[in-house]
Amino acid sequence: MNTLPISHHEAANWAPDSWQQRVALQQPLYEDALELAQCTGQLATLPPLVTSWEVLALKQALAEAQEGSRFLLQGGDCAESFADCTSPIISNRLKVLLQMSLVLVHGLKKPVLRVGRFAGQYAKPRSTDMETRDGVTLPSFRGDLVNAPEFTAEARRADPQRLIQAHAHSALTMNFVRALIDGGFADLHHPEYWDLAWVEHSPLAAEYRRMVAGIGDSLRFMETLAGPIAGFSRVDFFTSHEALLLHYEQALTRQVPRHTGWFNLSTHFPWIGMRTAALDGAHTEYFRGIRNPIAVKVGPSVKPDDLLRLIDVLNPEDEAGRLTLIHRMGNAQIAQALPSLLEAVKRAGRRVLWVADPMHGNTESTSNGYKTRRFDNIRGELDQAFDIHAAAGTRLGGVHLELTGEDVTECMGGARDLSETDLDRAYKSMVDPRLNYEQSLELAMLIVRKSGGMG
Repeated sequence: MNTLPISHHEAANWAPDSWQQRVALQQPLYEDALELAQCTGQLATLPPLVTSWEVLALKQALAEAQEGSRFLLQGGDCAESFADCTSPIISNRLKVLLQMSLVLVHGLKKPVLRVGRFAGQYAKPRSTDMETRDGVTLPSFRGDLVNAPEFTAEARRADPQRLIQAHAHSALTMNFVRALIDGGFADLHHPEYWDLAWVEHSPLAAEYRRMVAGIGDSLRFMETLAGPIAGFSRVDFFTSHEALLLHYEQALTRQVPRHTGWFNLSTHFPWIGMRTAALDGAHTEYFRGIRNPIAVKVGPSVKPDDLLRLIDVLNPEDEAGRLTLIHRMGNAQIAQALPSLLEAVKRAGRRVLWVADPMHGNTESTSNGYKTRRFDNIRGELDQAFDIHAAAGTRLGGVHLELTGEDVTECMGGARDLSETDLDRAYKSMVDPRLNYEQSLELAMLIVRKSGGMG
């Protein structure tokens, strides 16, 4: 099906660079326009990171999630760094997502759609353009796609060469993930491949091992009756990132043979952040023209009428699987902010996938200067999200989480009841606090319990 995501009579008015006629928020200021043009020109000639048929396969799977036959698990780092493009970090990130999806498949009794926040999550929005320390003012750190975190004039300069470096690191990440999956890393016959060190000592270890054993017994029983089941030997895995830096996204937006329209081939599933989702803004203009499935972060200040207008612009033909709305309200605000949005979209009869992001509305700062999130608030927002959707007659079809496969101490609480003093032990994030591997799996178990799938 080759329907364009924008109305046919508007198609001629869109091009990958049409966003440049709009106000573009959260963009770095490049000092050398010629260097930027040279780098984006080089980027436009490099091979794409994903393919159009993968993009369309994900859109179909998201359409199935909209109908309730799949559940979306979207997770990964708040902001990737070039230095973390290593085999242990990539494989551990993949392990924790596979472990979470195993819990969800077992408990929800439906396929889980796995989407990683990686292979492109190198840019981050910032509250201010500039940062001042000890009387010195420099541009804010906007992620490795733009500049470096060190507080020097050279490090904080927006460097167009980083666009090329980001493509290379994304390609290396994608290549390794694909090789792992194609090589059987995700084989359900061998979930022991996914074990992280914590399984030996976690309070959740016994429950997880019982689940793995039960799945193994069921799989062996089915294959005794029916022979080998090929689908369990590998999984589909997709990538996503916030399409924040529009010069980068434009350079990787391509036309392909045998399909109409334009595809963003830097990722399968780009999203618009809450700070850049203005109806008349550059990001909305860019997103309305690409054929990818897309998502929008929805915060507590969004009004129902504004959300409906945004839906009309981004998915005027109400294409199945096209639009995901990721609500990120905060534990204290979701009960007041979410119901009216659900009711408005339901009343309008628009097809969207509702997903909960219980991370971004629950960030706070500790007395010793760390940005953190309390596990109880993350769990509380997710609990409320399920209840609010049930009351509205809508469906919560997925979760969007910031997590890592590393043994970090960035979010407080969870099975080990991490405290403020524990943050000192292993706080590694350059931007936002992430769930560690143990907290991530605990949250997956809580989702299943909330959905009535476990004891």
